[in-house]
Amino acid sequence: MNHMKLTIDAELEKLQRESFDYFIHEANPVNGLIIDKTTTNWPASIAATGLALASYPVAVERGFMSRAKAVERTLTTLQFFWNSPQGPEPDATGYKGFYYHFLDMQTGRRAWVCELSTVDTTFLLAGMLTASIFFDADSAQEREIRTLADRLYSRVDWQWAQNEGDTVTHGWKPESGFLPYRWEGYDEALLLYILGLGSPTHPLPQNSYTAWASTYEWKQVYGYDYLYAGSLFTHQLSHIWVDFRDIQDTFMRAQESNYFENSRRATHVQRQYAIHNPLKYEGYNACCWGITASDGPGPDSYKINGIERQFFNYVARCIPYGPDDGTIAPWAAITSLPFAPDIVLPLIDHCIYELKLKEGNRYGFKATFNRTYRKEPYSSGWVSPWHYGINQGPIILMIENYRTGFVWFLMRNCPYIINGLKRAGFTGGYLITN
Repeated sequence: MNHMKLTIDAELEKLQRESFDYFIHEANPVNGLIIDKTTTNWPASIAATGLALASYPVAVERGFMSRAKAVERTLTTLQFFWNSPQGPEPDATGYKGFYYHFLDMQTGRRAWVCELSTVDTTFLLAGMLTASIFFDADSAQEREIRTLADRLYSRVDWQWAQNEGDTVTHGWKPESGFLPYRWEGYDEALLLYILGLGSPTHPLPQNSYTAWASTYEWKQVYGYDYLYAGSLFTHQLSHIWVDFRDIQDTFMRAQESNYFENSRRATHVQRQYAIHNPLKYEGYNACCWGITASDGPGPDSYKINGIERQFFNYVARCIPYGPDDGTIAPWAAITSLPFAPDIVLPLIDHCIYELKLKEGNRYGFKATFNRTYRKEPYSSGWVSPWHYGINQGPIILMIENYRTGFVWFLMRNCPYIINGLKRAGFTGGYLITN
């Protein structure tokens, strides 16, 4: 059956709509929590919940959801987080204003033995702050959204999360204390430091940002000079909320670049890697790339054409240094749309019409696919059976930033983000008038 091609705008809107349906159907309406992944008895992800909160305003603007319904869902979510147990007990929802990475969908308490996550809390808070800016009406419900978002953000003790170091730790567990890892090297923690610096109550000291930026690696890959991070999503998530096009910090001023341009280069490096295809994986080409932290067909290894191939499950796939096992995440490429529409739009077309990756899927694209892995029953290649909330949100939000800049312009009115950017040393662009 031949599907008639839609116009680019219609295709993007359809993809936004399908991706947004995840947040409608994979939620607990009683507490607003969003399931991490479409499988049975799985917990909620606080990052996915934050992405949902940021997506409701887009859905209202696009007519996917009524404002009244969005207000109701947003308020339910914020009330849940404000009233949920905060404390050092192992079965709480959060502690020191931070929240556990995964929460039980029904009770809202810590799932598994997961960590209190500083970066996932960041994306949850970013969604809350999006809601507080968008829902600006003088009604009791919308006033309460603004009040709760403000209180939830102000409650976070960023200084505690430093654990007496300069940079911020990845997290904390009641059983064993702080995790040994810190947010160092360029990655998705850019937004974490901005929100931490912008806090009116327990802000990070300015030297924490300086310490983080001192661990950066500037590299040349495939002829592109850029601030290196191997997984594509690390060049995207902070950019959902912050328009970096005309603003620079000390590091980027010295490089005569900015973080937006950096993400554009990182996106082109991904495409160049797929064209070169050094490991000779099936399907990699100029219209098929997107290598990032994602689900995969492993763990497994077997010989293909005399070469022992190793496949991973969920791992931070990176280029050009690996790991790379032939697994591609369409959502990660699509989320680069604002940076490099010239190479992302043909990829979307290829995924829909050539690879037919949306067919039979309720929420647009599945998480990942691997055309090299062809063990039975995957004779034509492996496709992830799952959708993930943390993949759906960036698709909706970055398509919108490409189309209208909606989230970027909204967040220019967030005083905490503006304050955080200024304390991090950003100057220029809209910061001059703010």
